[in-house]
Amino acid sequence: MANAFGATSTTDEVLDGVDLTGKRVLITGVSAGLGVETARALAAHGATVVGAARDLDKARKATAGIPGIELIELDLASLASVRKAADALNAKGDEFDLLINNAGVMACPQGKTADGFETQFGTNHLGHFVFANRIAGLLKSGGRLVSLSSAGHRFANVDLTDPNFETTPYAEFVAYGRAKTANALFAVEFDRRHKARGVRATAVHPGGIQTELGRHMSPELIQGMIDNIAKATPAGAAPFEWKTIPQGAATSVWAGVVAPADAVGGRYCEDCHVAEITGGGTEVLMRGGVQAYALDPENAKALWAKSEEMVGERF
Repeated sequence: MANAFGATSTTDEVLDGVDLTGKRVLITGVSAGLGVETARALAAHGATVVGAARDLDKARKATAGIPGIELIELDLASLASVRKAADALNAKGDEFDLLINNAGVMACPQGKTADGFETQFGTNHLGHFVFANRIAGLLKSGGRLVSLSSAGHRFANVDLTDPNFETTPYAEFVAYGRAKTANALFAVEFDRRHKARGVRATAVHPGGIQTELGRHMSPELIQGMIDNIAKATPAGAAPFEWKTIPQGAATSVWAGVVAPADAVGGRYCEDCHVAEITGGGTEVLMRGGVQAYALDPENAKALWAKSEEMVGERF
C-alpha cells in the first residue's frame, strides 16, 4: 500500500513487487548520491533510464553497474547546455513516464551561473525550469514529474524582487532555502498546468543524507545543525539520524511510481508520505512538515512568471 512506508524505507522496499518494464524515466544528476541510487532502483525493476549529468565521465563510472542506462550531458548552470540537451531529446522524440529533477547544489559560496543568475537559484530552479518545460511534451499522459525540494525550504521563501542577491546580503542557507522553495513551487504550478492532460507533478524532501551535496559545509557547521535539531526535538521523540542513500531516494521513487497520482499531485512529500503544512521555522528543520508558502498557488504563479522573465522564454 502507498501509505505502508516511512522514514527508514528503502528504494528496494518501496518498489518491492513493482514491474516497470516498458516505462521510461529521465533523472538529472546521475553522477553521484541520490541520482545514482534512484537510477539503479528503477532500472532494477525494469525501467529504461536516461540519466543527465554535467560530468559525463564521472556519470559513466558512477552508473557502470546499471544495465541499459543512457547518459546525456546537462549542465544546469548553463541555459545553453540546458536548451541543447532538451532540443536533442525533443529531436529524438522518445516519450517518458517520469522525470525526476534530482540534481542540485547546496550552501555554496556566492557565485553566478553562466547566465549571471545566483548559483543556487540558477542551478537548482531555473536550469530545471527551462529543461522540464522544454521537454514537457515528451511526458506521456499518466506521467509524472518529481522535483527534489528539501526541508531547507524553511530557511527562506522565494524573493522575487531580488532573486540574484543584488541588494540583499548573501547568505548560503538563505540562497539554498529560496532555491528549494522554488523547487516546491515549480511542482505546484507545473501540476496545475498539466494535470488536465494526465501529467502530475510533486515535490519531495529526501531527508537528511550525507552525500556530495554537502561538500561546501564544514564538519563544524553540520554538527551545529544536528545539535540545533536535537535541542528542538520534543521529549520522547526519536533523535535525528542520517538516512542512508537508499532511504533518501525512496521518497522520489515512491512519489514517482507508487503513490496514487491524485494523492501527490501538487503536494510536498517526505518519508514516503504527503507532508502536512506546519508552522515553525528553521528550529524544526528535518523534523517534518512543509511551510505554507512553499505550496501557495499564487506564490507559484508569481515565481513562474518571474522565472520566464529571467530566462527570456515563455512556457
